[in-house]
Amino acid sequence: MKYPPTNLTSSLRMLLPLLIGIAVHTQARAEPYLAAREGLQCAACHVNPSGGGMRTEFGDVYAQTRLVAKQLDMGERGLWTGKLNDFLRVGGDLRYDASATDTPHQKRSDGFALQEFRAYGAVDLIDRRLTLYADQLLAPGSSINREAYGLFWWDEHQAYVKAGKLYLPYGLRLQDDSSFVRQATGINFTTPDNGLELGWVGSSWIGQLAVSNGAGGGEENDRGKRATASVAYVQHIWRLGASADYNDAAIGKLEQGGIFAGLDTGPITWLAEADYIVDKSLTPTRKQYVGLLEANWAFMQGHNLKLSAEYFDPDHQVDEDQRNRLSAIWEFNPIQFIQTRVGFRRYDGIPQNDLQNRKELFVELHGLF
Repeated sequence: MKYPPTNLTSSLRMLLPLLIGIAVHTQARAEPYLAAREGLQCAACHVNPSGGGMRTEFGDVYAQTRLVAKQLDMGERGLWTGKLNDFLRVGGDLRYDASATDTPHQKRSDGFALQEFRAYGAVDLIDRRLTLYADQLLAPGSSINREAYGLFWWDEHQAYVKAGKLYLPYGLRLQDDSSFVRQATGINFTTPDNGLELGWVGSSWIGQLAVSNGAGGGEENDRGKRATASVAYVQHIWRLGASADYNDAAIGKLEQGGIFAGLDTGPITWLAEADYIVDKSLTPTRKQYVGLLEANWAFMQGHNLKLSAEYFDPDHQVDEDQRNRLSAIWEFNPIQFIQTRVGFRRYDGIPQNDLQNRKELFVELHGLF
């Protein structure tokens, strides 16, 4: 394995503040709150212009220098940037946790579980122009491909086209797939789709339009297609965006739209998303509302306290069926490549459903490279 030379590592360390500034003025699930905190767009830290998955070289350097409580000396090998050679970069994420769930009228359940082990690979066939990318879920269970696409950038490195299996561009690219906004809309890291995406990454504006099968990554079984679009205006301390999604499926049409925002107020960074969903695959047609408000407090170097409140109305025609979820999570990055998370979640739903009123406590080990 080849590692970057020491002089490159030293240069990256000295130029990190400059790199952040450049990213804001050029490229401009890291998680969205980090982008909002730094005034960056997703393409600054991720190979995928719409966010999530493998980190860029800048993203790797940022994670090893700005997020950790203590930076250990890497010696002559220097910082990890994922580069095996001039063409190939790799990366990965591993999440393992211990959890306890307390559900009314049931025995408490607890245990250990491997949540995910992902491997990323990117082949830069033409520097800054043509990339082949893959995101593979290796565990738990059998290996599953999540993303696999070709990505082509035009000369100015602002407009791009992406074709293959990809995550749809909608809302905040939250790491937590169990959040109400990601579950209700059905667009998260477990539901990629086969299709084509066109995108623009400017100094302030970013937008994507994807046309896909609408089969959640499975085989196409009808003539209908899915169209998903997202646009956002990004400034240094705030951002505002909107998303829309239309799936012309054989079982019935799905229409949904929403707005999302980010605001940095010093020690606390805020995220918010609200969505309206019309599901015509159900009889009668079901209208749903879902929302998220999240606060992230960087109270000490390497530490982040995440507090979130979520709301979900699964059927606007039914009274008093709304659900709420409150979460408090302490994230700690002691050294490079390691993050620990301790969290508590409380669910509040209809009294007749015990599962909607459970409490969860978890401790997670996250390895990232």
